[in-house]
Amino acid sequence: MANKQSATKTTGRINAQPRLHQRASEIQAYGTVNHALPLELEEPVRLEMTEQLNQLLADTMTLRDLYKKSHWQVAGPTFYQLHLLYDKHHDEQVDLVDSIAERIQLLGGVSVAMAADVAETTQIERPPRGRDEVPVQLSRLLDAHQIIIREVRKLARRASELGDDGTNDLAVSEVLRTNELQVWFLSEHLVNVPLVEAKEPSLTANCRQTGT
Repeated sequence: MANKQSATKTTGRINAQPRLHQRASEIQAYGTVNHALPLELEEPVRLEMTEQLNQLLADTMTLRDLYKKSHWQVAGPTFYQLHLLYDKHHDEQVDLVDSIAERIQLLGGVSVAMAADVAETTQIERPPRGRDEVPVQLSRLLDAHQIIIREVRKLARRASELGDDGTNDLAVSEVLRTNELQVWFLSEHLVNVPLVEAKEPSLTANCRQTGT
């Protein structure tokens, strides 16, 4: 009898062995919303918003990774400046990724997370594995920004129509303004101006300006 009691106590005792290799069913399927939170937003609204936010999230995650690829692989006379700029922009995109993902979860949805799922979802063109020239790097980044800016403007307008002020604020105040500012910094690197010696205007150009 004493042995049985001792065995029971031993079995029920907490021990330090990790319980490894555990698996279970999902607690929520992707593409659904739950949590009847007091948000004053109906389920159809939250479904639509989380779907659009997940597209924005996938594209933002792709842009984030494109910045890191460019940061590592940049070459040429502007290496130092762009190496730092790319990393700064990458860190700002990291913050956006977190804000968008948390907004999806707050609305009761499930945020896209893994690289394979992001690759299937994003609208941004996949770059080669090798290194691009700087003008190509900049052009790829600007094209990606354009896709995000286009979709975030649509998202902001739709969120406003549906009364989702939180998503509208995130779209405009964080995502749109950050991307617009980054576009400015990138695009100025593609202006073809002399670095050391200014070009004197040609005689033909002067004649055109003066009308002679």
